[in-house]
Amino acid sequence: MLHHLGKERNFKHDFYLAILLGLNAGFVNAAGFLAFGVLTTNITGHAALLAIDVASGTVAGVAKISIWLLSFAFGAFISGLWIQTVGNRKPPFRPVPLLILILILLSVAICGSNKNLSSLLITGLLFGMGIQNALVSVVSGFVVRTTHLTGMVTDLGIDLSSMFNERDWKEKRQRIFLRLTIIASFLGGGILGGLLFYHFSFIAFYIPALVLATTLLMDYISSIRDTKNEI
Repeated sequence: MLHHLGKERNFKHDFYLAILLGLNAGFVNAAGFLAFGVLTTNITGHAALLAIDVASGTVAGVAKISIWLLSFAFGAFISGLWIQTVGNRKPPFRPVPLLILILILLSVAICGSNKNLSSLLITGLLFGMGIQNALVSVVSGFVVRTTHLTGMVTDLGIDLSSMFNERDWKEKRQRIFLRLTIIASFLGGGILGGLLFYHFSFIAFYIPALVLATTLLMDYISSIRDTKNEI
């Protein structure tokens, strides 16, 4: 799923990536909101809040939200840089950014109940989801995005409208199915995240960490299988 780039990728790679990381993003989005009252997988709403704080002259709010925006962007920068340099030359090291996200999620699971660390953990989650979004986007050739649905729903609408003007349906159907998979996975992850956080509080954050660990394990097994086939 992660060790394939460009022409090496096929629909199956993107499909599994969409399911697992879509579930992860939806889970973190819902559980993170219940835990901290902040959306931690996208920054669209934060940009609006930043504009409001600037307009009202709320300096503390401007500083806080600016840090959140920069954290998400920096996570995406680090992830993209890693994949295009180290990960591009050494595919086995490509999933390393997800290990950082796993550590962040484990930190939230362990320390989330400590109110003094809330701001730090929110910043960490935004940084981590920036990592995931960039990793998935670059690896999939910008076909799969998992941390928000605005662009995905827009692309789905465009694909559905263009079907009326095209005769080659196969590739279009696959793209539509992939987008629907991402949307369903994100929503399913959100429902699961909400339910588990209500029942288990911050312990629930062990689940997305487990999802990412499963993703890395599946990728490792796939890479071994591909190596054997080449031999």
